[in-house]
Amino acid sequence: MEILQPPGWARPRGYANGVAASGRMVFVSGMIGWDGQGVFHTDDFASQVRQALRNIVEVLAEAGARPEHIVRMTWYVLDKDEYVAAYKEVGAAYREIIGAHYPAMTAVQVAALVEDRARVEIEVTAVVP
Repeated sequence: MEILQPPGWARPRGYANGVAASGRMVFVSGMIGWDGQGVFHTDDFASQVRQALRNIVEVLAEAGARPEHIVRMTWYVLDKDEYVAAYKEVGAAYREIIGAHYPAMTAVQVAALVEDRARVEIEVTAVVP
């Protein structure tokens, strides 16, 4: 995998401007903050992020992929202020579960998610060399 960082651009914090990769592509559907049985254990934003990231890692493992194979993440959040307020906790959860690996990333605020209790949904593309 190659991180794409144009010369003279400020280095982004917590993501990459772009990523080039080749290999077996793995697409993970939007994961939310419930467990593998579809049960929510919290309505706390950062805790739901932690569970969604765990879910992503479990699905990746089914394809023989690991967190460092993630090349793109898209985060859908209900409330950008809630997301920003939880940066510290979200960052800690991210580093614990994904590691110090920062793929291309987009975060958008949406009007609603399909599951009423979900505060965040994260979808991932990974490339296994």
